[in-house]
Amino acid sequence: MQHLKDIPALPARQAGVCLHLTSLPGEHGIGEIGRSARHFIDMLASMNVGVWQFLPTGPTGYGDSPYQGLSTFAGNELLIDTGDLVQLNLLPRDAVKRLYRLPRRAVDYGRLIPLKHALLATATAAFESIAAATMRSNFEDFLEQNDAAWLHDYAMFRVLKNMHDGKPWPQWERSYARRQPAALKKLENDARAEMRSWKVRQFFFARQWQELRKYASMRGVRLFGDMPMYIALDSADAWSHPEILRINRAGKMKYIAGVPPDYFSRSGQLWGNPVYDWDRQAADGYSWWRARLRHALAQFDLVRIDHFRGFESYWAVPASARTARRGRWQRGPREALFDALRKSIPCPPIVAEDLGILTPEVEALRKRYDFPGMRVLQFEVTRKDFDLGDIPENCVCYTGTHDNDTTRGWFEAGCGVRRGKTKIRNTKQAVLGITGGTARTVAIDLVALAFRSRAKLAIAPMQDVLGLGTKARLNTPGTSKDNWRWRLSAHQLTTKVRATVQELARATGRAAGG
Repeated sequence: MQHLKDIPALPARQAGVCLHLTSLPGEHGIGEIGRSARHFIDMLASMNVGVWQFLPTGPTGYGDSPYQGLSTFAGNELLIDTGDLVQLNLLPRDAVKRLYRLPRRAVDYGRLIPLKHALLATATAAFESIAAATMRSNFEDFLEQNDAAWLHDYAMFRVLKNMHDGKPWPQWERSYARRQPAALKKLENDARAEMRSWKVRQFFFARQWQELRKYASMRGVRLFGDMPMYIALDSADAWSHPEILRINRAGKMKYIAGVPPDYFSRSGQLWGNPVYDWDRQAADGYSWWRARLRHALAQFDLVRIDHFRGFESYWAVPASARTARRGRWQRGPREALFDALRKSIPCPPIVAEDLGILTPEVEALRKRYDFPGMRVLQFEVTRKDFDLGDIPENCVCYTGTHDNDTTRGWFEAGCGVRRGKTKIRNTKQAVLGITGGTARTVAIDLVALAFRSRAKLAIAPMQDVLGLGTKARLNTPGTSKDNWRWRLSAHQLTTKVRATVQELARATGRAAGG
């Protein structure tokens, strides 16, 4: 078995930055995967940073969370670069100016979504009439490769969701919710043009994404994607493949996924996702999961699988429960799933998110396949016995994650200590003793600590690179307000910031390309 250092997609001692695609700077109301993404790759390369990590890239539904996507296989249409569509003469330049009125420091999804989808509808209509022959041929190839696998169902799902005013599919008209063949056949005939429009949008995303991946490779930057363990109930996957989940034909869940009480929540977390029917999936050799991983690795150089511990045992909460406290552990697929995956992909470049409540069995499962795990310094440095040398090589070392406060915000709020002024003061002093810096520089000092660790890959959220406070936090678990909105401003990546990271990467032996 190969270790992280042996995987070609990730050479030894790399530095990375985590910035979700929606947070990229730009004038179109949200980060896009065209010019602004390429410019960010240039910035990473100039800083000697060889890995760019981001969150799931699928289309988002209610709440705008990338972890509650409308599809596992589709790309988020909101990320499509409208400037590219203008250059292809599929959009008039003046039409895109509507997006200029949107805020640039945060994503205003309520205003953005109708504007962006209206522009994409215009572009897909133009595609049908004026697109070059080569591009139309490429689109037909895209259909041949993806239509039967997932694209047709996704397009139908989006059409039906619009027909039902955005309601989740279990609330649709019975014939559609239960996929009665006659109803779906009639829909295919009646909504052929609208379904094709959704397919063209996915072609736009796939085309731009492959261009982005080529550009990143050329600049020596590897793309590090994120795969949620669970899928949303309100998704094309759950609607088209209910057999992979523990739900009935009407989409009613018996159990809800979550975690018991932990660092983030005293009552645990109810995620709202259905749990898998692992017995049914085992019967066909985990074909859906094999397709899912192949698709992810066609997009990314490295994939983090969220909530890895759920593959050993998962917390299942009765659907009627108000909190996660009533859940219980149930057996996951364990080795059977990963043995099946390795038959399709002998040595998949996977990182296991192994945070939270772990057991020796979970650790044994991860180590059996030599998947690198994770260490988060915001958790580690508050331990009385913390030793940087205890951070293992076969892991990714983070300052914090998208679910944490920024390091500056975390420090100012007491380093995770919930009460007690003396304890908070002592904890802060201990953290500063470990980082060797000051309260003003604690964020970049923790980045430096991660870079100095033995971990093969060290990653800092962009907010920590910039030393930003709580207002720049991307997500607060258990809440639904003001999440996933923060955006980077281009002027924040100053010459001083870039020089600091460049020197850190060089001094710690993590400079990209050697």
